[in-house]
Amino acid sequence: MTDHLTPPEGLESVSLNRRNFLRTGLGGALVLGTVSITAGLSGCATVPAGRLGAVETRMDARYQFRFLTTEDIELFEALLPAILGSALPEQPNARRIAIAGTVERIDMGIHKFGPANQKELRQLFDLLNFSLTRVSIARVWPAWRNATAEQANGFLERWRSSSIGLFNNGYMALTKISNVAFYGYQENWHLSGYPGPPEWAVEALPQFRKA
Repeated sequence: MTDHLTPPEGLESVSLNRRNFLRTGLGGALVLGTVSITAGLSGCATVPAGRLGAVETRMDARYQFRFLTTEDIELFEALLPAILGSALPEQPNARRIAIAGTVERIDMGIHKFGPANQKELRQLFDLLNFSLTRVSIARVWPAWRNATAEQANGFLERWRSSSIGLFNNGYMALTKISNVAFYGYQENWHLSGYPGPPEWAVEALPQFRKA
């Protein structure tokens, strides 16, 4: 269920930082807030994962997560194949590395968001990671690390087509963050048809030459 978006450039990442991801009503805000508090009281870890490879087979563990928890990482590892579809490499190791890099860029992007958006996303991730709400609202029975591709696809489709604003906006937040992190990476520009900055810009602007 790939969500095809136009390739992100610098201005797109800035606009994401200023946007409210979850435009929920009072009911949605209460659900998110209650779940976050309950998850915290139940002992669910909400501290960043720290220095950890996004997947076990990734040898480079130099990246330090500053927002995503280990449960958040498992959530995106389960959802990215469903969101990105055939854009991911077919070769297993290359696929794992592409997912790992995308998860790291998701963390980098959220770390730059303002406090309001970070709070909303933390509440959304808690909603999906907390076992009671994962089963009752997301309708995914196993933990995300054990979820099948069919379960991940089914979850995304239910939230995409839902008439409940909290679910629909949650779907949009998850897919937009994932697509920006994947297609905004220079090595993936060609997958969305973006040719990169024009040659005249590369020649004229020092930041392009430096990059």
